[in-house]
Amino acid sequence: METKTVLSALKEKEKETRRAIIIDAAEKEFTAKSFPKVTMRDIARRAGVSPALIYRYFPDQQSLFAEAFMRGIGRIFEKIFVTIDESPDGAIEQVIYDFIEYFTMHDQYFQMMMNFFLGGSVDSALFEKLTVIERDSLGHFDLMFKKMNADGDIRQHSHTLFAALTGIVATFRNHPDKNTEQVLRHRQRIAGNLARLLRKI
Repeated sequence: METKTVLSALKEKEKETRRAIIIDAAEKEFTAKSFPKVTMRDIARRAGVSPALIYRYFPDQQSLFAEAFMRGIGRIFEKIFVTIDESPDGAIEQVIYDFIEYFTMHDQYFQMMMNFFLGGSVDSALFEKLTVIERDSLGHFDLMFKKMNADGDIRQHSHTLFAALTGIVATFRNHPDKNTEQVLRHRQRIAGNLARLLRKI
């Protein structure tokens, strides 16, 4: 009985490892190319497995994209949500700083996000998965602005913040004369201006 239990655990671990390798390969492919141009064959080649094996873990390309994307951005949004929940005044400066730093240091996820936004239509099931984070983000941003006692339309403020953060990360990308740290400092200066402006609403 113990032997079966050990073997089952090993098989499960092997399965999870293979799944992680596939997701890692998918992240690289979706970063390098827009969503419509990535094929399961591309991902399989990069992962060193057969396309048929991928389909044992993921029913289609869109579900694999969603898994890779959500795994990548889940970490930063969880951190932001905790910061907002635990702060008495919303901690907008910290929220903005963490968002900018994460997507500067993990540019592949920002590229995936932009490929999704700009790459054309996707099916409704994938769209729903990818909008979960956006809805949760807006909900927490709403809470942050309420803690700041902001005037006006709270949801509009939240949409503005999300759009502004995305725009800041898009600014100053691929500058030939600047390294990652210099790009981060530039974005942080802009983000500091944004935080000061939003504190006044």
